[in-house]
Amino acid sequence: MRASGLFAGVGEFAERESLLPDLRRATRTTAAFMAPMVLAHWQLLAGPVIFAAIAAQNVALVDVRGAYRMRVSLLLTKALVLAGSTWLGCVAAGSPAGAVLATALIALTMGLWRHLSSDYGPSMAAASALLFLIALATPVSAAAPAVLYTLGGGLWAVALQASLWPFRPEHPLRQAAADTWLALGDLFDAMALDDARAPDARHQEVTDREATVRISLDRTTSSLAAASPSQLRERLEGLNLTAARLATRFTVFYGALDTLKDRPDFSRIASTVQPVLTSLKNTTRTVALVLVGRQPSQLATAEVRLQRLANLIHVLQARIQVLAESSPAGTELIDLLRQLSEQIPVLMQQLRSTLDRAAERGAFSLELFDLDAWTLRPLASTLNFSRRFDPALVRFTGRLGVLLMIGVGIFEYFKIDRGYWLPLTIVVVLQPDYGSTRLRAAQRLIGTLVGGTLASLLLWLKLPAVVLLVAIAATIFAFSYYLRKNYAIAVFFITLMIVLLTEASSRVTIHFTIERLLATAAGGIMAMLAALLFWPVWEWQRFPPILAKALRASRVYLDLLQARLASGGSYDAELVAAKRQTESANAEVFASLQRMAGDPKHQQAALAPAAAIANGNQRLARALTTMALHLTPGTPLKHPEAARFHELATAALEALARRMESKESNPGELAPLLAALENFQGPLVGFANDATTRRDQWMFGQMSRAVVELSAMLLAAAGTENRVEQSPSLSIH
Repeated sequence: MRASGLFAGVGEFAERESLLPDLRRATRTTAAFMAPMVLAHWQLLAGPVIFAAIAAQNVALVDVRGAYRMRVSLLLTKALVLAGSTWLGCVAAGSPAGAVLATALIALTMGLWRHLSSDYGPSMAAASALLFLIALATPVSAAAPAVLYTLGGGLWAVALQASLWPFRPEHPLRQAAADTWLALGDLFDAMALDDARAPDARHQEVTDREATVRISLDRTTSSLAAASPSQLRERLEGLNLTAARLATRFTVFYGALDTLKDRPDFSRIASTVQPVLTSLKNTTRTVALVLVGRQPSQLATAEVRLQRLANLIHVLQARIQVLAESSPAGTELIDLLRQLSEQIPVLMQQLRSTLDRAAERGAFSLELFDLDAWTLRPLASTLNFSRRFDPALVRFTGRLGVLLMIGVGIFEYFKIDRGYWLPLTIVVVLQPDYGSTRLRAAQRLIGTLVGGTLASLLLWLKLPAVVLLVAIAATIFAFSYYLRKNYAIAVFFITLMIVLLTEASSRVTIHFTIERLLATAAGGIMAMLAALLFWPVWEWQRFPPILAKALRASRVYLDLLQARLASGGSYDAELVAAKRQTESANAEVFASLQRMAGDPKHQQAALAPAAAIANGNQRLARALTTMALHLTPGTPLKHPEAARFHELATAALEALARRMESKESNPGELAPLLAALENFQGPLVGFANDATTRRDQWMFGQMSRAVVELSAMLLAAAGTENRVEQSPSLSIH
């Protein structure tokens, strides 16, 4: 049993890693970095080989998504930028004034890279700064070789990346669709009922994963819309739509399940829900694997898992029917499960249709040369050429430039050996917001301290050259693998790698480790102080308009829903688009809240009420989606209470949005709305088996939930007002 469990675990790990880029990125980066090092060891290369290795590592480290020619363009651009940064550092070396001025230019370009691309800009900025700083410490006589080696290393990494595409093509459309299904699997994993998480922690994780699914769905929709019309694009659009429907319906089901938690027999229902969640998680990840791998065996596995999922949903329907059929909540859950079941045969057919060429054999996949892979958006369309710069990014660039000039001035003026570690730490640690800067500083200090301690022990070992190369390869592999998973672990391995790399070129003493640790600590402290004191950007200053936008998105969603209810309309494309806008706006709100949580405590005066309003707005959106899923075409909701609910809800949402944007406090404005909501009562609808009566029960049940959420949001806004009076620095109104 243990052996079978081990094999199952290894199989699950292999399946998961085949879908994620971490293992491939680590392998690719290690090969790119080690090739120049091995050639130098064999004396086939001479000179500043470290520039070639670092350039190759940073170009190979990039996971580029999109058309193949766009990937080549982006990688070549990065190689040229790194070579240019090396040249600038070599030119400015030896002159403290020149080095400081060149540093200012590098800081400006770092801000520009971030403005041009939020996906690739930060890595471009960090890599160019790294090579610039190393070049500042390079003798002038080695300037020309350093630039050539940098360019050569970058071109080698571009060739390495491109050479792998025929063997494992990463079709941009397929990969984008697979990302959505992976995000959906993570959402189902977060919903697990059989773990020891506290309810609040589970709710927060589910909320975060919901936002990730929404972002992934929107990104995939944009990628597919940018592609040329084709059968493959249409089929992947269908799969993306099915993913959205599964996410919507099960999220609503998961929320409706809360209404049964007070029942004494709820544990019997929950014990049947968990296998469905596990099956959904496994099935969605298998769908992603089919999209990327395109193998008949993977399709067969998906079909088996889809059939198991259908069986488990049927069992869950039967269990709820036995235990809770007599309650409106029970019938609502059964209907939602029915809607889920209807998506399974659709998904199975869609998967089969995407594998028209799954039976092809050969060393190279012909899909590499599909026209769709070459006619997607060019590089220019992935960049942001807007002349309007984010004020927060402008502040960050100014803060970064001043700090880097100070750091470079210190190590140039005092001629500190390897003093570039000080400004390099600033580059890595300093982030646009304080919370991210604090997290990075702690992770880098911990990783450097632990890595440096272990590296000190290595100083006593006289390792052969071959063993040193193997150890360097192992550490660069681990660094690349953990870079996106756990930054502190990645820093630990990069610290070891630097010690081993230095050991390979010169004898290292304990002063080397102490020097690096002190420089890291100084750079981290400078970055923290700058983020705290120098032109800081606090999230509460940016949060009110973000929340107001989300509240108004909910109002638009509610307006369209009420129009469908009054006329007997359906859950049509316009209503779906409004739901998506609401979910995307809520995702922005929660991202802002996370940034606010990282700010200093004295800048979080409104965090609790802001989070209450944000969570209430998200639960309101879920209630509206539940109502939308139960729309009955041709059967309008005739009760006048529905129009009254719409009137009160829209007034409350607009009042809350205005309050977020207003500069003047008027707590009494919310009191009449709050009283009207508290007095709202839906009509008494008796329990019956006919579809219209059941529909009315669900609708007014969700309206009652929405009224509760809106009342709580108004109370939270009133609480925010009280906090405003106590905290002059707060501008949430």
